[in-house]
Amino acid sequence: MRIEVLYFAVLRERAGRDGDTLELPSGARVREARAAVAALHPEIAPLLPRVQGAVNRTVVGEDHPLGDGDELAFLPPVSGGSTLRPCPAAAV
Repeated sequence: MRIEVLYFAVLRERAGRDGDTLELPSGARVREARAAVAALHPEIAPLLPRVQGAVNRTVVGEDHPLGDGDELAFLPPVSGGSTLRPCPAAAV
């Protein structure tokens, strides 16, 4: 089966691309796709255990089965921001 893999944020930067098309055996799950991406892109392999997978725009676990034509997105954790502070407009 063939799936489309999308990379976001640091994964896209390190892989140097937005995504890949992978050929996987029928019955493959997210974990097998993650392993295939790690082999294809060793530069992002250390990051892959910490990213969330989403199949067809729904966050799923490692055991989620993949189907032909599925879109698998790897989403790194989001960081940044700061502690909550009062909005200046709220003081008016």
